[in-house]
Amino acid sequence: MRTMSEEPVPLHEEFIYCCGAATHVLKCGPWKDLSKDESKNLPRLLFMIIPGNPGLAGYYRTFIQALYCGLNQQYPVWVVSHAGHCKPPSGMEMIEDTDIKELEDVFGLNGQVEHKLNFLKKNVSKDIKLVLIAHSIGCYITLEMMKRASELQVLRSVLLFPTIERMAQSPQGKLMTPLLCKLRYVLYMPVYLLSFLPEGVKASLVRFALRGMKTCDESSITTSVNLFSVDCIANILYMASQEMMKVVERDSTTIKQNLKKLIFYYGTGDSWCPQHYYDEIKMDFPDGDIRLCEKGLRHAFVLDASKEMAAMITDWLQDDLTKL
Repeated sequence: MRTMSEEPVPLHEEFIYCCGAATHVLKCGPWKDLSKDESKNLPRLLFMIIPGNPGLAGYYRTFIQALYCGLNQQYPVWVVSHAGHCKPPSGMEMIEDTDIKELEDVFGLNGQVEHKLNFLKKNVSKDIKLVLIAHSIGCYITLEMMKRASELQVLRSVLLFPTIERMAQSPQGKLMTPLLCKLRYVLYMPVYLLSFLPEGVKASLVRFALRGMKTCDESSITTSVNLFSVDCIANILYMASQEMMKVVERDSTTIKQNLKKLIFYYGTGDSWCPQHYYDEIKMDFPDGDIRLCEKGLRHAFVLDASKEMAAMITDWLQDDLTKL
């Protein structure tokens, strides 16, 4: 396993429309196109990151760079934002200006699942195997993807701090559900007013909000400035409200069908998926690869522990990669 080198890591950034919604994609490695048109140069494997909420690709910039280097730069590592969570560049609208309605309710939880499947269908050859690395609600989305598209060649799915059940009943869910489901519109006005602040002031506010951390990833600070956009916040909170209502029962059937492909990683002090959720799934699936964090990492690991998490994942997957 390699650590981050001093050489610049190839990183390609693009904003596209997927299912008619603005989508931010970060691609680590020299592979910019994995469609069948370039079949001669296609890698055997793609690592694809399914983010949590907020689903901003920029939060995972350091993570995918560390993962790419840890994999000896042999495989592409991509992260795809959730539909409508990124602030589009100048000249690009949040929703594509077209008469064709690609997907109803693309910003909702079901829409985000179809959004990722659509992205893979249009941008990745069917011949390429996948390692899906999901975070938080991305774990629910990943299980749904595996359920709805069994033809996907998923080698492994790594589910980090998985919010896959009883979200509204979790300690954080009990606190946030009334706000997200009944009062979220109240938040739009202060965000709207703050959106007029200069970018430097916004960044300073983010630094102040994250001041309690010993170390904070600089890319997280610049990415968080997106949260001063009313359109982004509206889509983020709308998706979160659906999470509270729809992520109720654990999909044990899909887990059982794919158990050998799954790695679960739970936190010890995670208020979104408390430790007794880990205890229960471990009891229900004693043969599963279900791990409990021993390092005290926070649920939002991308803020300060991206390199540490990437190093662990590359270690977990060594046996799978040697068999390719």
